[in-house]
Amino acid sequence: MVFRQNLAQVEERIVRACQASGRRRDEITLVAVSKVFPAEAILEAYEAGLRDFGENYVQEFEGKHPLVKHLGDARFHLIGHLQSNKTRKAGELFQVVQTVDTPKLARRLNEVGRPLDVMIEVKLSEEDAKSGADPREIPQLVSEIGACPQLKLLGLMTMPPWDEDAEESRPYFRRLYAIAQEHGLKALSMGMSHDFEVAIQEGATHIRVGTALFGKRQRK
Repeated sequence: MVFRQNLAQVEERIVRACQASGRRRDEITLVAVSKVFPAEAILEAYEAGLRDFGENYVQEFEGKHPLVKHLGDARFHLIGHLQSNKTRKAGELFQVVQTVDTPKLARRLNEVGRPLDVMIEVKLSEEDAKSGADPREIPQLVSEIGACPQLKLLGLMTMPPWDEDAEESRPYFRRLYAIAQEHGLKALSMGMSHDFEVAIQEGATHIRVGTALFGKRQRK
C-alpha cells in the first residue's frame, strides 16, 4: 500500500512538471530504481503497473533475476558503471544499458549477440567519482555503436553532482539536451527523486526514481 501511495505522488509530480513545460505524460519513461531492494520490491512495483526498472550492479541483479525473469514485458536498465569484465553478463541480463562510455564496452556488448538498447553516459561534472564519456568523445561513440548491429542507440544519460537544490542540476540537464540535439539523439536519461521535475522541464525522456518510490535504501 505504501508503494502505491508513493507511486501516486510521483505520478502527480510528473504530470505537474509536464503541464508546466508543455509536454505530454507519455513522453516520459519512469525507471524505478530498485537497486539495494529485494526482488519482491520489483514484483510489487510491477503489480502496480511499472515496467521499467533500474539496477546499478550486475552481480546484485544476477541474484534477483531468477525471481523476476518471468515478467515478460518488464525492461531492466543497467544504470550503474559497467566494468568491461562484466559486459557479457550485463548483455544477457538487461534490456537496456544506459552507461556505455567507451568503444570497447560497445563492442563487447555487441559480441554478446543479443539485441540491446544502449545510451551513452556523458560526464558533465568535474567529480572524480562520476563515470562517463567526455562530450568530445561522443561522435566517436555514436559512430562505434552505429557499427554494432546488435546495439540500438537511444540517446544520452548523465548524473549531475548531488545537491539538495534541484535548480543546481539544471545547467547539466540543459547541456545534455544541447549535446543530444547536436547529434540527433532523442532519448535523455536524467533526473532522480529530488530533481526530476527540473529534468522534465529540460527535456528528459527517462527519469530514474528510487527513494521517492521505494523509500530510503535498505543498506546491509
